Amino acid sequence: MIVFRDLTKSFVVRGVRKVVVNNLNMTLSSGQSLALLGRNGAGKSTLLQMIAGTLRPDSGDILSDGTISWPVGFRGAFHRDLTGAQNTRFIARIYGVDSDRLRIFVEDFAEIGAYFHMPVRSYSSGMRSRLAFGISMGIKFDTYLVDEVTAVGDASFKRKSRAVFRERVKDSSAILVSHDMKQVREFCEAGILLHDGHLKYYEDLDEAIAHHQALLAD
Repeated sequence: MIVFRDLTKSFVVRGVRKVVVNNLNMTLSSGQSLALLGRNGAGKSTLLQMIAGTLRPDSGDILSDGTISWPVGFRGAFHRDLTGAQNTRFIARIYGVDSDRLRIFVEDFAEIGAYFHMPVRSYSSGMRSRLAFGISMGIKFDTYLVDEVTAVGDASFKRKSRAVFRERVKDSSAILVSHDMKQVREFCEAGILLHDGHLKYYEDLDEAIAHHQALLAD
């Protein structure tokens, strides 16, 4: 369960304050995979970072009774001067999982070859995304936060990413940001739509998608 309590977040852009989340109060139940929908710039990635605890709100609280991944696709957790293997071991220690087991899984999954043992600063954006996705899928979380990461890589890697993600959400919840409605329907059971600082829950995923697409058409 994730609870938003009087949650507000805003940014100042060119001297103008933009409210991303405005006094949000909502409870998201456990055991359900949700599509987080909204226009570009609506604040979806910002909301994911606040849920993960990597970005602080202006005011209010986010409460949870389970473990939550960092937003897959967000690479801020990596130390640029450490190798992929060293970053993997470091994160394993933070989350209390077997570092050797996680390293073996990630090295095999990410498919970045010798770069796994090179500093992350030498990685392309795609390599960092593969590393982030591999580490998060190698750790058991109650809720996975996913931001477009299954779009990374060639067709074979995308299939592998979808397969491992599908396996993880059999026993966990997820909040998924994606512009691919086919992917949204494949993984999600309900939707939440972020628009003008407000978040609305839709039990009917098709209704959420329809309202999202109507906003895009405006």
